[in-house]
Amino acid sequence: MTTDWNAEQVDLDAYLTRIGYDGPLDPTAQTLRALHRAHAASIPFENLDIVLGRTISIDLPDIQDKLLRQPRGGYCYEHNLLFAGVLARIGFEVTGHAARIRMGSDKLRPASHALLRVRVDGTSWLADVGFGGEGLLEPLPLRPGEVSQGDWRFRLVLDGDVWLLQSLHPEGWFDLHTFTLDPQYAVDFAMRNHFTSTHPHSPFVTGIVVQRTGAATRHSLNRDTLVTSRPDGTSETRTVEPADVAGTLSETFGIHLSESDAAHLRTIQSQASVLTS
Repeated sequence: MTTDWNAEQVDLDAYLTRIGYDGPLDPTAQTLRALHRAHAASIPFENLDIVLGRTISIDLPDIQDKLLRQPRGGYCYEHNLLFAGVLARIGFEVTGHAARIRMGSDKLRPASHALLRVRVDGTSWLADVGFGGEGLLEPLPLRPGEVSQGDWRFRLVLDGDVWLLQSLHPEGWFDLHTFTLDPQYAVDFAMRNHFTSTHPHSPFVTGIVVQRTGAATRHSLNRDTLVTSRPDGTSETRTVEPADVAGTLSETFGIHLSESDAAHLRTIQSQASVLTS
């Protein structure tokens, strides 16, 4: 069973314009790394449509309208299904997989995160442009070992058939997620997307989550708390008032909301502030 990732529906020109990429498009490891880095730098991770009460569609035309033309960001299914379509359109061999988020915990969580494996000249790469704040800047060779990306360090560990992705924190290695190489298909991601965007226990249903990672700085807005962090462990934290949310989204994350969405989000944040005060 295979998937073509709806490659024929990909608006490649719009995608390349959105990520600011004008380099080679031959299916090589160099192209894969360049596209991954450009995507991660240009399109933020965010769940704002869920907070605004909208359904998250992972049909490729809808993803492209949102991430490329509005332009907005999205979460793992939107990011990685778009990236898979682009890579398949160019000529890469792409397989989908699912990961169990850890984020420093040993608690067993559902396999709710989408990621990709890309084959290039007989070598497999872990590609993931949709993890968010501690996400990869570039794909990782799918083999145990450490890799530096900008000022960040990542490590893959293999235990039996389970892969563990870690990032290096000042206090040591921090578990991000685990995954296996069981292939996942569009129907699998559709089911997981529904759970992740609607289930009351999903972290994306209960408040704003917006993240963006650069070569030396990470920005993360969770509910009303904005954190800017660096690899050496230093960080700054500030509270974002409801009236300042739209401006913060624009200035820090490059997300420009319509006036009606900005007003709706202010109301939601104001109500949340009252409930938690």
